[in-house]
Amino acid sequence: MREAGFELTTVADSHLCCGSAGTYSITQPELSQELLGRKVTQLEAGQPDVIATANIGCHLHIETAAQTPVKHWIELIDDSL
Repeated sequence: MREAGFELTTVADSHLCCGSAGTYSITQPELSQELLGRKVTQLEAGQPDVIATANIGCHLHIETAAQTPVKHWIELIDDSL
């Protein structure tokens, strides 16, 4: 993404799940929402213009709670061309 001209922000605990994990958001909704809240807080802490993801499940889950637009990384590349 950097090589394509994007500025990336550092995300604390970037390795932690957003709470979607397949059917996890359906089978464990309370824990899923707790994980989602933490993830969105960390993603938005750097005040990015957009949140990029490579996982469509994460994309759909994160955009339910984020104030920041969420896009798949390939959409960002496409938009920049």
